[in-house]
Amino acid sequence: MATPTSDIAFTPAVKAVQTRRGSRDRYRPMEERGGFRSAIDDRLTEALTEANSAYLVTASADGQPYAQHRGGPPGFIRILDEKTIGFADYVGNHQYISTGNLSENPKAFLFLMDYARRRRVKIWGRARVVEGDAALNARLMPMGYRAQAEAAILFEIIAWDLNCPQHIPQKFDAADVAAAIQVRDARIADLEAELAAQKAQNAKERQA
Repeated sequence: MATPTSDIAFTPAVKAVQTRRGSRDRYRPMEERGGFRSAIDDRLTEALTEANSAYLVTASADGQPYAQHRGGPPGFIRILDEKTIGFADYVGNHQYISTGNLSENPKAFLFLMDYARRRRVKIWGRARVVEGDAALNARLMPMGYRAQAEAAILFEIIAWDLNCPQHIPQKFDAADVAAAIQVRDARIADLEAELAAQKAQNAKERQA
């Protein structure tokens, strides 16, 4: 049997712990089917299209990890083909830790958390920074977004997985809450106007 894609996370050390703690048999059926998903399907497309926040995890050549937040309008992570995604690398604080790490170690990880839907997506792969490609930057740059693309990051997906919602608190984006409140307030205003009109009509009928 070919090596399952889930082995990118389930290393021999991880499997040893799973065996010791009694969960190894739970994951064997998934591994026999090939492991984690590797191609982009409808579920991952939906998650990427709706995501406005993600964490990019890289590591230096000696294994020192680093996690950096990446954000933008929903869909800022673009699907380029069935196994490749990309996003613009905005001008930031000029520390270039992720860029430096990827220059010597292409292994990378993306973590997407959707608090409203209590959904998290884990993506393993290889990433690279592309500099000096204005056309690629323009392709990945969200339309109308007030940021400057300094480079592009292309992420080749090796495996991805959707986790269960257990222990994820439900939270909503401020913009979504504001929009819901606006709809509610408009409805309240309409009802108050209807009530005032009805009261005026009742008063008029009593005076007749």
